[in-house]
Amino acid sequence: MDPARDTPAPRNAAPDRDLVDIPAVEVISRAAVMLMSAAAEQLGLASDDPTDPEHRDLDQARQLITALAGLLRASLPDLGPHAAAFRDGLGALQKAFREYSLVPDEPGQGPGES
Repeated sequence: MDPARDTPAPRNAAPDRDLVDIPAVEVISRAAVMLMSAAAEQLGLASDDPTDPEHRDLDQARQLITALAGLLRASLPDLGPHAAAFRDGLGALQKAFREYSLVPDEPGQGPGES
C-alpha cells in the first residue's frame, strides 16, 4: 500500500492531464517559463539583494538563456499574443547577464544572441 497514492488531492488542485491533452503552445510556454525562472535564479535575481546574492552561476545562466533563446526563436510565431512577453523576458535576462559578467562578451556573442 502506497500512502502517497491514498492521500486525496486538495479540493482546488488541478486534475492531472495527459500530455496528449495539453496544447503544444501551453507546453512550449511552460518550458519557456521554467527556463526563464531557472536563469533568473542562476543570475541571483531572486535574491533579496540581487547586487550581492548568495548564489550566482553565470555559466549555468548562459546555458539556460541560450536554451531559452533557441526555444523562442523556433516557436515565437506559434506563441501568438504571448510572444512579446517572452521576448521581453529574454531581453531582460540577457541584459542582467551582461551587467553581472566580469568579462563582457563581444556584441552578438552573449547568451542567446548568436
